[in-house]
Amino acid sequence: MKTINIQSDKKDNSLKRRDFLKKAWKVLGLVLMAELALFVFDIIRPSRKEEIISGNGELKDLGHVNDFSLGSVTPDRANKLFVVRQGDGGFMVLSLSCTHLGCAVLWNGEKQQFICPCHKSVFDMMGNVLSSPAPRALDYFPVHIEAGRLRADLSQKVQRKKYSINQVTYAV
Repeated sequence: MKTINIQSDKKDNSLKRRDFLKKAWKVLGLVLMAELALFVFDIIRPSRKEEIISGNGELKDLGHVNDFSLGSVTPDRANKLFVVRQGDGGFMVLSLSCTHLGCAVLWNGEKQQFICPCHKSVFDMMGNVLSSPAPRALDYFPVHIEAGRLRADLSQKVQRKKYSINQVTYAV
């Protein structure tokens, strides 16, 4: 009579299952390591230039001159900018990005300052640095006023050290 050893069959099956699970965990570990490496690479590589929102040299219409009250700062989150109208009627269009690491600055109307929530840089209404670590003033976009309409050239972000009167545009 022939005897079948059931225990040896179970042992062979459990080894196969165990080998499969070991290989599966190794594959999952490799996938995890690859994703982690891609994540780290994405963080440390230089960022691509921002896409120009308005196209090549196209002027972006921001509204009628009378839509902006004297001494006001109007955020335009869609275009990543602030429209600043000085008390004397002059216009500036400032970039929403902090010059330190590119975080979006916020306007504090009570203090009349732009504040970067990431590293606490502070800028005045004209974009000048009041408190570092920001190395320079907020970037601005050239402004054109045509037929009472305020337009900004979003394809020409201008870097600057500080505010200058020639950066302001007045309605005629």
